[in-house]
Amino acid sequence: MTHSDPATPSIASLPAATNIDVATISGSVAAIIVAAGRGQRFGAEENKVLLPLAGVPIWVRAVDALRASAAIGRIVLVVRACDHFELAAQAAELGVAVVDGGEQRYDSVRAGLDWLAQNNDASPFIAVHDAARPLVTTAEIDAVAKAAVEHGAAILATRVRGTIKRECIGGKSIMTVDRSDLWEALTPQVFSASVLRAAYDRHRGRPATDDAELVERTGTPVCLVPGSAENLKITQPEDLQIAEAIFSRRMNNDV
Repeated sequence: MTHSDPATPSIASLPAATNIDVATISGSVAAIIVAAGRGQRFGAEENKVLLPLAGVPIWVRAVDALRASAAIGRIVLVVRACDHFELAAQAAELGVAVVDGGEQRYDSVRAGLDWLAQNNDASPFIAVHDAARPLVTTAEIDAVAKAAVEHGAAILATRVRGTIKRECIGGKSIMTVDRSDLWEALTPQVFSASVLRAAYDRHRGRPATDDAELVERTGTPVCLVPGSAENLKITQPEDLQIAEAIFSRRMNNDV
């Protein structure tokens, strides 16, 4: 007998700021950083996360962002097999494990989960983060980690700003979509380790665009934590230019 997925629960904004002190959950969140994408939309021959952002590889900026949060403990970087040798030495200096990913995002996160299990990681929570999002802030990481501890599953997200159109009749017609309750999912996405592992164990190949979607299918509510649109994913060459400008502004503000 085939069992259908339960109705997908709504993702709602965090009802109230959590009172959890991040110091009380220090090191309780293992992090899987996904860097195994092919980057076809970026157009570069090499993996886009190897490109520099203010002189430092994008993936290193993402690692540094996570390491700045007290909530984050062990970090595993999932990479393309062809990039493993190039990244291994620097990753080791950062205290980051490196594991080869797979063809799809699901395969890569699964590889990270398997590595954590094989290395007896007992972290009660797991964060999944895109290596191509190097601009996430410590405050955002702390907020989503605390929300996950309180609610079991949480993601960073930002409100959709532009006017959204839906294509109809093969592109011959369009309709405007109400954006009042639409949010763009960001990362990190943080889950109870048992919840995330159960979602991956249950997966049978049906496409999912992020880890929260797999968790939603299990019937587990996912809490939404407002984040900044500056936590962009570097997908196109112009995104890197925008990221450079944001990073430069932040550095200048810190002087």
